[in-house]
Amino acid sequence: MAEITLRGMTWDHARGYDPMVATATEWARRNPGVRIIWEKRSLQAFADRPIREMADTYDLMVIDHPHVGEVAAEGNLLALDGCGHDDALAALAAQTVGQSHASYNFGGRQWGLAIDAATPVAAFRPDLLDEAPTRWEDAQALAAQGRVAFALVPINALMTLFGLARNLEYPVAEHPEHLLARDHGAHVLGELRAMAANLDPRCFDCDPIAIYDWLSGDADAPAYSPFGYGYTNYSRDGYCPHPLVFADAPGFGDNGPRGTVLGGTGIAVSARTRHPEAAMAYAFWIAGAECQKGLFFAAGGQPGNAVAWEDPACNAACRNFFTNTRATLETAWLRPRYNGYMALQDRAGDVVRACLKGELAVPTALDTLDRLYRETRA
Repeated sequence: MAEITLRGMTWDHARGYDPMVATATEWARRNPGVRIIWEKRSLQAFADRPIREMADTYDLMVIDHPHVGEVAAEGNLLALDGCGHDDALAALAAQTVGQSHASYNFGGRQWGLAIDAATPVAAFRPDLLDEAPTRWEDAQALAAQGRVAFALVPINALMTLFGLARNLEYPVAEHPEHLLARDHGAHVLGELRAMAANLDPRCFDCDPIAIYDWLSGDADAPAYSPFGYGYTNYSRDGYCPHPLVFADAPGFGDNGPRGTVLGGTGIAVSARTRHPEAAMAYAFWIAGAECQKGLFFAAGGQPGNAVAWEDPACNAACRNFFTNTRATLETAWLRPRYNGYMALQDRAGDVVRACLKGELAVPTALDTLDRLYRETRA
């Protein structure tokens, strides 16, 4: 019997790459004759390469859910429903954390399986801060003391804008002409500009990984980050000099942590693979509870399966990351997924970041965001 070789593409971080290699090794042990080779690219390079191009080269891909509108329109991935795995699919739907599983369903088909769950959450140094603020106004007060840092590279600036708007229950991308209502957008940008004025300028060049490296690595680092896609790696012993504790994101008043923008990743199968059954079998196994709470987490992964989030051993290994941030994940907002949204996301973050730096007036920023929104909707 000829050996089957599957090629996969994921992102270059211990959380994104190490569990894929570990699970591929175990899958080959369990399934002699099947070999899976995982490759990696930087997070930005991974995000910039269209799925249609990756589908020509790779059998398996780790994807972000906002791509599914494009995927459904272009036919680059195999739908995972109706392919002999419907019982497993139903089990995964019941084991989702928040909308992680549903985020890969578009047009009535399932285009990926959630293997990683994330949303912007808070993080703090327990040796520098006793607990994380639960209210935005308290986070602002900490920022005024110079004790706050968080990621404001374009994509994260945009996600924070969306998250704060949704925390206030302001509609985002629901009107055909406006990304945000004028008064809503001005309110949220004003709040963010006030906080940004008290941040170290390096925040504008940091993604969450850079922020967590800074907070966990420097003895005199800021104590708190209110928003950043969570990474269990930084709360595990031995990963960094000063392990972080993660907590629910702050909200306005008594709004709680609701509204942060759902992230995470899913595993998908190329529509052009020559081995669809083999690729699907691995995909369903890696998304399943057994693998997620066991090998996947142990290898540095951040599971998307609720069984792992509720597992005492998983929580004990990462300072209760999962129980501490579950409320934020469960109330996270599912961003738009229309075919064209990714073009908005790629361009709108630059506008928000420039506004927060004081390089662009709020009215001009809102006009530009609306124009980009209309163009991508068209």
